[in-house]
Amino acid sequence: MKAVFLSDAHLRNKDSDSYRRLLSFLTFPEGAIDDLFILGDLFDFWFCRNSNIYPEFVTIIERLVNLKKRGIRIHLCEGNHDFFLGDYFTKIHNMLVYTEWADHTLDDIRVLISHGDTVDRTNKKYLFLRKLLRSKLFYTLQGFIPPLILWKIAQLSSTVSKELSTDKADILAKKMETFSLKKFQENYDAVILGHCHKPLLRQHVIEGRRKTFVSLGEWRIHYSYLYYEDGRFTLSRYEPSA
Repeated sequence: MKAVFLSDAHLRNKDSDSYRRLLSFLTFPEGAIDDLFILGDLFDFWFCRNSNIYPEFVTIIERLVNLKKRGIRIHLCEGNHDFFLGDYFTKIHNMLVYTEWADHTLDDIRVLISHGDTVDRTNKKYLFLRKLLRSKLFYTLQGFIPPLILWKIAQLSSTVSKELSTDKADILAKKMETFSLKKFQENYDAVILGHCHKPLLRQHVIEGRRKTFVSLGEWRIHYSYLYYEDGRFTLSRYEPSA
C-alpha cells in the first residue's frame, strides 16, 4: 500500500507559488499511490452552498476529482480554517471527510490521523471559537448570507482562528508528541497530525514495535509531505523538476 499525507496548504490565490506547486505535486504517475490524505487547512477558508464554491478553488478541486477518477482514494480532514467540507466533497464527489479524528489501517499499521487543532486542550478561547463556528446555529445562519459576503466573513474567521490557535511550533510539537505517546499506549502504531506547521518525524520502540509520530508541517512554507509504503514512513520536501 502506498499513501501520501500533507496539510496546511492554506490555499487562497491560485497564482501563489504554494498553490501552483501543489498542483504540480498532485500529478502522480499511474500507480504511484493508493490514497491521498489531506489533514486540514487545504483552504485558508471554506464555505460552500449549493455547489457555489470560491472561484479560486476550482482548479485544485478539479485536480482532486481527477485523481479520484483515476482510482486514488481521497481523504480530507477538516481543519481550523476549512470545515463543513462534507456538504460538498462527500455529497457531490463522494470523497471521505473527517470532522476531527480518523482511525485507519495501512497494511498492518494502525494509524490515528487528524488536523490536530484540538490536541492542546488548554487553549480555551480557541476551543470555544471552534465550537461556535461548527455549531448548528452558525451553520444555519450562513445559509442565508449572500456568497460574496459569506466569503468575506470566511476570510475574517480564518484570520481570527489563526490568531487564537497560534502557538510556538516547538511548544505545540512537544504537546503533540506527548499526546502521541499516550495514543501509542492505546495500540496505535502511528499518529499523524497537521496544524503545527513544523515538519517532524520521530520514532519510538515500545514493547518491540516501532511507533511513529509525524507533524506534517506547513505546505505553504516547507512543501513537506509524508510518504508511506510497505510499513515505512518518509517525511520529504517536494521540489518540482525544472
